Amino acid sequence: MTDQPIALIIGAGDHLGSAIARRFAKEGFHIVATRRRGDLSQLEKDVTALGAGITAIHSDAREEDQVIQLIEDVESRLGPVEVCVFNIGGNVRYGITETSAQVYRKVWEMCSFAGFLIGREVSKRMLTRQQGSILFTGASASLRGSAGFSAFAGGKHALRALAQSMARELGPQGIHVGHIVVDGIIDNRNTEAVMPELFASKGPGGVIQPDDLAELYWQLHRQPRSAWTFELDARPYKETW
Repeated sequence: MTDQPIALIIGAGDHLGSAIARRFAKEGFHIVATRRRGDLSQLEKDVTALGAGITAIHSDAREEDQVIQLIEDVESRLGPVEVCVFNIGGNVRYGITETSAQVYRKVWEMCSFAGFLIGREVSKRMLTRQQGSILFTGASASLRGSAGFSAFAGGKHALRALAQSMARELGPQGIHVGHIVVDGIIDNRNTEAVMPELFASKGPGGVIQPDDLAELYWQLHRQPRSAWTFELDARPYKETW
């Protein structure tokens, strides 16, 4: 067990996920960082350098058995989860006629179904304590579909609806559910690879810095109960809406 409060980051990728983990680590949280695959060693070094503890786990949030076991292990071996951030992406670009059933289903599983599984299991534990924060990462696609992003928009729309329902159900029971609409491009090598022309067109100051965005997650978690925010949206100052 740890005597530090626990922040569970689902989808602790190299950019925003890691930035969120570092932000909570600065406040003395023990970080539980998960991702399906990929190297977590740099994040472990960063969090340790901040004086916080970290448990890095490879886990697939789309698999119910793995999610159930993950939450059970964290709660029984480390302690109660105070804040859970669901930060899985799934941003792919295909024209509608090129979007296979497999692609659409996989993106929905990553964006929405995994959010449901994580939200359900974490809620079970937080309800017994009547406190906690569950924060979901949204996107421009949460609000509007764009050409070539039918699968991503479908998944992110569904995640927002899930978050709205959870907020209305769990808020009166002491659990703060929030949804962050990232309405812009994050400084992220993967996004740059998927949309190189769009990324380049933004120029200096036209993309969101992960550390700046991570600050919003901390602010949401720290809000007083009398003035909870469900949804924030963030974009670079150069964005024209």
